[in-house]
Amino acid sequence: MAVLQTCSGIKPLTSLTLSDLGWSAFHAARAAGEPGLPARVSLVARDRLEALAEIGPVTLTLPGKQSTGEFAVGDWLLFEPENHRVLNLLERKTLLHRRAAGTASRDQLIAANVDTLGIVTSCNHDFNVARLERYLALASAAGCLPLVVITKADEAEDPDAYRHRAEALSPLVAAVTLDARDPEQIARLHPWCDRGQTLALLGSSGVGKTTISNGLTGRHDGTQDIRTDDSKGRHTTTARALWRTAAGGWLIDTPGMRELQLTDAAEGIDSVFADLSELAARCRFSDCGHDSEPGCAIRAEIDAGRLDPARLARWRKLQREDARNSETIAEARARSRGFGKMVRSVMEEKRRWRGD
Repeated sequence: MAVLQTCSGIKPLTSLTLSDLGWSAFHAARAAGEPGLPARVSLVARDRLEALAEIGPVTLTLPGKQSTGEFAVGDWLLFEPENHRVLNLLERKTLLHRRAAGTASRDQLIAANVDTLGIVTSCNHDFNVARLERYLALASAAGCLPLVVITKADEAEDPDAYRHRAEALSPLVAAVTLDARDPEQIARLHPWCDRGQTLALLGSSGVGKTTISNGLTGRHDGTQDIRTDDSKGRHTTTARALWRTAAGGWLIDTPGMRELQLTDAAEGIDSVFADLSELAARCRFSDCGHDSEPGCAIRAEIDAGRLDPARLARWRKLQREDARNSETIAEARARSRGFGKMVRSVMEEKRRWRGD
């Protein structure tokens, strides 16, 4: 029998219900009247999907030329029980995605149907306000609750100072400081990954994501030391996967990200910088650039010493990046659709010429 190791012992995967897997009324409504059995994607490979269903773990194949790149860990889908072929991808409740690293203009899926995004940083050089705002915008755009997990609290003189700085970034933020090697402190994360709940971990390499993941799931993946000069580490998690937690919920661990380019995240950015969005609405001109225009409410707050100009700069930087990436990806998709239409037209013309 297939089993899954957790901190509390061995749990048969075949004993999991849909509710155990995170199935909700939202997903049930999307599957109503559709053929097939529900399953949740636990691993995305090049040529197949690994998933969990009430009948246990299943390996699924895709019809036609459909790509596994269209699926994310955490997705819900319907499949044929006879041949284990995917029939339908269900609408996602939440979706974490970014512009793919490098020069390619494409969207990269990170995880789906995540309830809480655990943004992992540490009480050292890695704690970076601009990076945290970027991750918070990602969480807000995806529809996830943000949880800032600040590790290495045992090495800091005042770990609560880091927590207060994180919580000051947004009224939606909950933040915890902990020593990731302490099982009792790790247990403080259980409310975000108990039965039916899914927690995803994102953050830089070397901040303790693998140690947290091991503590929550009972796994024993290896960890890497970090460099002392800049507190940076090396990747230990190499692929996204869905893991059962000791609390009864699910964890999606991800490789460390050196680059997180936002796309289609305008609403998320405005949510994180809600104070600036509200001030901008009071500017005299609707197209105010917040530089030297008369009647600029944002400049008035800066001149009065009530607003840090660096926060304005970070807001504008994220807005420009999101607009540029969103437009670039949209153009790439349009080119792809146009090329596909051209290929189909040429093939149809050849068939007519041959008399097929």
